[in-house]
Amino acid sequence: MKTLIGGAVAALLGVIGIVVWWPQFLVVLAGTIPVMLLLGGALAIYLGYDELKDSWNKDETQSEPVTASDPAGEDVEKYKNEIDELKQEIEKLKKE
Repeated sequence: MKTLIGGAVAALLGVIGIVVWWPQFLVVLAGTIPVMLLLGGALAIYLGYDELKDSWNKDETQSEPVTASDPAGEDVEKYKNEIDELKQEIEKLKKE
């Protein structure tokens, strides 16, 4: 209840302040709108560039196939061999 009353008083004082200082309010508004547009535009440019850079990196990683000379390709072959060895070991244990 205290919050509701405090909010109502603050809103009423804000309306009275805008009415009393209307010309000063317009000056402040005229000064802050261009700055906000500039900052918002800069943020949008940065986020757009970051997203574009991510999509370029994503396209590069999808277009490059894994080859045997690639260290990641060597790891894949190593794990495939290890899996085959483990399968053979499991078959031996099943037979015993």
